[in-house]
Amino acid sequence: MCGIAGFIGERALPKLLKMLRVLEHRGPDATRIYYKKADPAHPIHGFKGDVAIGHKILITDKRIPRIGDQGIVVCDGRIYNPRTESASKLISDSMREYGVMEALRMIMDKFDGDYSFAFFDGEDIILARDPIGIKPLYYKLGKGFIAFASERKALWSIGIQDPKRLPPGTILINRKIIRLKRLPEKIETKWDYNTAKERLGEALERAVRERIQDLERVGILFSGGVDSTIITLLVKKYAEPILYTVGSKGSQDLIFAEKAAQELGIKPKIIKVTPGMIKDALKPVLSAIEEFNVMKIGVAMPLYFASKAAHADGIRVIVSGQGADELFGGYHRYLRLYKEGEDKLVEAFKTDIQEMYHVNLERDDATAMATSTELRVPFLDKEIINIAFNIPIEYKIKGSDDSLRKHILRDLALDMGAPAFIAKRPKKAAQYGSGIDKILRRNILPGFDHKSFMENLRMGFYKGYHV
Repeated sequence: MCGIAGFIGERALPKLLKMLRVLEHRGPDATRIYYKKADPAHPIHGFKGDVAIGHKILITDKRIPRIGDQGIVVCDGRIYNPRTESASKLISDSMREYGVMEALRMIMDKFDGDYSFAFFDGEDIILARDPIGIKPLYYKLGKGFIAFASERKALWSIGIQDPKRLPPGTILINRKIIRLKRLPEKIETKWDYNTAKERLGEALERAVRERIQDLERVGILFSGGVDSTIITLLVKKYAEPILYTVGSKGSQDLIFAEKAAQELGIKPKIIKVTPGMIKDALKPVLSAIEEFNVMKIGVAMPLYFASKAAHADGIRVIVSGQGADELFGGYHRYLRLYKEGEDKLVEAFKTDIQEMYHVNLERDDATAMATSTELRVPFLDKEIINIAFNIPIEYKIKGSDDSLRKHILRDLALDMGAPAFIAKRPKKAAQYGSGIDKILRRNILPGFDHKSFMENLRMGFYKGYHV
């Protein structure tokens, strides 16, 4: 939805303006800034200087974000339940009605959404991030100052080379870190298979509906697999789904997705990538994800091409099936853990969900937002996470030689009308199914000096080359 940034300390306003210029792609529609001169008689918890907080806004529907009236709130993201016209206003109103700490606990515990936000009431500066970490937030506490931003490169631009990420479900109040929420949660369930499948289906439909309400057209990152097919079938009930499939010539995703989309009665937008296209995209993708990691680059590429195409089509929101593999046992490596016992497998599921904020989510958010397109991930709805973690393992994986896995999700897809050849398609990682990983490793990366590029990237933002 936007990019947020702030600085309390010396020369706060010019530093904020520089950070917001770096975040232009996250919010090309509008800019809002709050600025307050320092009051030497009332320093803010050891931060010496002015206060400057702002956000760049990407308007994805008819609702325009507003700054709340109970202190200053800048929020990147959206709260889906309770439904609100402005996440910033809802947060501000909650602070006024319940008090700061009680409101923060309620937001983390009761609200469902993808968000990171900053709140300043003249006395305290508070940073917060949703319990899964879908929306990023980075910060730096220094001698006499605090700085924060939605992307590390914004902090690089003002000379901060080692920003920290705020962990999910965590708040920072001035200089103190407090964890308020951690998912998943244990709930008492005695569901049989059909009841669990029904509850999951209801939760998924609600999660998709809440994330696309007020949108007439919705982009979908479509591979023809079970996750993106379920998303497509649910989106189709409430909006026009625009399917984007990315792959090299002859790749599995292109062949399969085209056939799957035809069965669903939708003509997909096929993006056939060439080595030249991948080479041209490498630097923008690295600039977006802010680190050199071959696997992350390979996974980011299909989303980058799809988001870029969606933006060119006038679509501001794209939806993916991110999280389904971690929740329902999609990865092949889970079979090895299955042999070691249920406890180890359950712990692996839990760890993967709790760690995916820095493994997957920051990468995906940054990649989509690099094209001024917002990514939404309905499988990471709070209720769905808790349902997934409280159904028996055998509903997901049926044995140590189970080549399909995710059985409850596959059966749900069949119930929704998906053809069997889609519902039963084996898992293929995005970078492999698209054919991009092979091209990267064979044709692009061997001649690429990534160390120099990443160093120049950091220094370039600091010196203003990229602003």
